[in-house]
Amino acid sequence: MKQKILLLTPPFTQLNTPYPASCYLKGFLNTKGYPSQQADLGIEVILKLFSREGLKRLFDSLENHPAELSENAGRIIALQADYIATIGPVISFLQNKNPTLAHQICGRSYLPEASRFDNIEDLDWAFGSMGIQDKARHFATLYLEDLGDLITEAVDPHFGFSRYAERLGRTASHFDEMHEALQAPNTLVSDILVEILEQKIAQCQPDVACLSVPFPGNLFGALKCGQFLKKNHPHTKIVMGGGYANTELRRLSDERVFDYLDFVCLDDGEAPLLHLLEHLTGGRPIAQLKRTFTCMGGMVNYANGSPELDVPQRETGTPDYSDLPLHDYLSVIEVVNPMHRLWSDGRWNKLTLAHGCYWGKCSFCDVTLDYIQRYEPMTAALLCDRIETIIAQTGEQGFHFVDEAAPPALLRDLALEILRRRLTVTWWTNIRFEKSFTADLCELLNLSGCIAVSGGLEVASDRLLERMKKGVTVAQVARVAHHFTGAGIMVHAYLMYGFPTQTAQETIDSMEMVRQLFENGVVQSGFWHRFAMTAHSPVGLEPAAYGVVETGPAFGGFADNDRYHDDPTGTEHDLYAEGLRKSLFNYMHGVCLDFPLSKWFDFKTPKPSVPKGFINKSIRHDAEKAPRPNALVVWTGPLPLATLVEDEDGGEMASLLFHHKQHEWELETSPELGQWLVDVLPLLKIGGQAVMTFQELQQDFEENGMGNIAEFMASVEWGALKENGLLIL
Repeated sequence: MKQKILLLTPPFTQLNTPYPASCYLKGFLNTKGYPSQQADLGIEVILKLFSREGLKRLFDSLENHPAELSENAGRIIALQADYIATIGPVISFLQNKNPTLAHQICGRSYLPEASRFDNIEDLDWAFGSMGIQDKARHFATLYLEDLGDLITEAVDPHFGFSRYAERLGRTASHFDEMHEALQAPNTLVSDILVEILEQKIAQCQPDVACLSVPFPGNLFGALKCGQFLKKNHPHTKIVMGGGYANTELRRLSDERVFDYLDFVCLDDGEAPLLHLLEHLTGGRPIAQLKRTFTCMGGMVNYANGSPELDVPQRETGTPDYSDLPLHDYLSVIEVVNPMHRLWSDGRWNKLTLAHGCYWGKCSFCDVTLDYIQRYEPMTAALLCDRIETIIAQTGEQGFHFVDEAAPPALLRDLALEILRRRLTVTWWTNIRFEKSFTADLCELLNLSGCIAVSGGLEVASDRLLERMKKGVTVAQVARVAHHFTGAGIMVHAYLMYGFPTQTAQETIDSMEMVRQLFENGVVQSGFWHRFAMTAHSPVGLEPAAYGVVETGPAFGGFADNDRYHDDPTGTEHDLYAEGLRKSLFNYMHGVCLDFPLSKWFDFKTPKPSVPKGFINKSIRHDAEKAPRPNALVVWTGPLPLATLVEDEDGGEMASLLFHHKQHEWELETSPELGQWLVDVLPLLKIGGQAVMTFQELQQDFEENGMGNIAEFMASVEWGALKENGLLIL
């Protein structure tokens, strides 16, 4: 008899959609016949805490609070009756179950308000062109954050809506502080966590509990679960894996970790979990586990003797979202940033197009680890099969493709397959600003449902981009962003400051490049990140080669990822953080674009050396290249209604009338060319299995006596077709 498995996502990750790791593993276990259940403890804790009964427990616990609380906390406590009365309807509204409440929320007389509402008038511009639902959703989010502030101050300092005790898990080279925090008495938050966990154990009666820990902000919650299971359900084996373990725990040697866990698995979880399940029933010796830490005789042991390879992506199964309360997640609007809104508002099905990164060279990235290093793409047909299965299961047609960088060729094939199957899908993903993303490809992606992309511009300096091995230039990024924007796809730029040897001049020049990108309307969203050196990146492995000196932290048997460093040849990077943040906030909203860059800082800065029209010139010099012979030629418009009409000289002309969804247009041309178009356009439609290449189109054109295709491509007719749906991919 096969073991029963409980897959758990510890608190807290996202309020609006489940983190997909447990769904991926459940889908794989389905293919092997293992019974499993899954639970997102994060959303379940939030819903129990932020309920009428949960708030009563919260306020009751504060009646004899030993410490003096802030004025803001006192205000919330004084308004507790209003919070208890409104919490149920507000949660229902954020679950999209009570939309009419928006009118009361926006009236500003329904919700109790504390410090999060202090600067609300400054946000009036943000919702001027947006609906009442969005404004109300933002107010309701502020209302929850006020309550969250009270919890952090008076109940549990580790609380956060998308993280729990994140500070304890970040750069935790030693286990001491985490171990000490786990010995402290439970708070209301952790009490609710273990109450829900006990319910899950009673329902599932699992032999194995799997804890997926994607981020530092999930680690404390995971170990709390492990602590409870060890004490109350000692026969349940506890396994931890996920992104945090993969990047941070590769040198794990502190045996105290196994007071809370039985096994820690690294990298893709399918094969390690399958081998572990075989081991637990006596079918595999412990030495032949795959990438698994155990503790035997008080010593941490790493077992990786399995002769089998990892499970191919095509055999991992379709992610399974069953068991999760998909209609109970909360759509919140935390900050008025269009890309951040996609992360926090709406329910997105998560799916991976390809394992790893097809580029895999960036010097700041974990390119030595399996999740980046091993590139293995899926096929478009299999991806669409999985998309259709997930839509049928969840009822949701929104997808976030969570790749490190989605490959352009695969996106092209996927878009064609989505259109061929006539699927209605709304999707967004992460990209590199590859020159392969032509205007035509971006138009195809938009037609298939793409609404947004995020990509790493990082430092907008060609010297530093080369040192980063990004494989792009700023001019190329501008052109690609222009292609996406022209196709109606929002562009978010990841920006970085503080890369090794970056000078003050390069920081200001990067800022100017970003200003121009927004000024020209080719980027709509962005975020500045401070460079962080990690152990598994080329910079972390060879800091001297990048001009920096590693300064710690000393490894203490637990986590090993973040590395401290000095940059003796670079500028004092932290000085620029606030100016970069404030300027970008304004640029995203189309204001202060003519503001001198020096005004964003309270210290002297260099003048930008970038020409004022650099980005505009880069966009204008976007010459269209001759099509590759094997490029696909696709007609996305309607087929024409053709008639013969008399021209001005009494001769005949072909009139081709095209009825698009929003407009119609007419193409008048020679009868010969008109007939050829009538014959060939159906062959270019996406509906069939075969798609014509440019070489085949050229051959057909010339064999039918139409002349030289290069001359046709310079004609008015070709230009009209390109404007109305002819794509070269």
